[in-house]
Amino acid sequence: MQVFFNLLVSATIFAVGFPVISPRAAAQEQPVYVAIYVETQPQSAEQAITTLKAEAAASRAEAGSVAVQLLREIGRDNRFVIFEIWKDRAAFDAHQKDPHLQAFRNQLHAIETAPPDERLLTRLWPGPAANHPSAHAVWVVTHVDVMPSYADEVSGMLKTLGEESVKEPGYLLFTVTQQIGRPNHFTVEEGWASHLAFDAHEALASTRQFRDKISPMLGALYDQRIYQGLE
Repeated sequence: MQVFFNLLVSATIFAVGFPVISPRAAAQEQPVYVAIYVETQPQSAEQAITTLKAEAAASRAEAGSVAVQLLREIGRDNRFVIFEIWKDRAAFDAHQKDPHLQAFRNQLHAIETAPPDERLLTRLWPGPAANHPSAHAVWVVTHVDVMPSYADEVSGMLKTLGEESVKEPGYLLFTVTQQIGRPNHFTVEEGWASHLAFDAHEALASTRQFRDKISPMLGALYDQRIYQGLE
């Protein structure tokens, strides 16, 4: 897990250091984030972990890979999410053609409950990543779907929430990403040192005010799930 944080920070530095280029070129050159939600048959959960870890190792070995993180949903042992960061769109496209990915999909197909849900994302706001998460760390992934007219306002609200979150005890990570082609859909990943630290964050006035304000803007359920790291 420590490797993921180091690479995530490196990705942030890399992005900030981009030269001034055209918007179209910038879209191709900026890092690509991917969230892949996986649900397997309950009896195949442990087999899925072996398969997911092997695929993560193969992906990390690719030239354009920046980071791969595996998470397992707490209380739903057969549901997982894979977070990937690729150097740019070309690196992601090359990954899609790699033979190991097709082999992984074939193995997963035999044990899945439903096809993986893959979201291609671009980073909107990355908070600083804290080091040395313990075995008690929890990871919170929230899919935020708002009505299209609120997309710009909500992107600002999520950034503000992140800026408040980094000040809290137990903070590890807060990253806001936006789905490519669906700018009113956001994925937020948070890391907290413990479930207690996350519960304290949820009880804060700033968090509750955010939830109150965003509620009438939502286009679907505020989908928040809690995970533990697999590596």
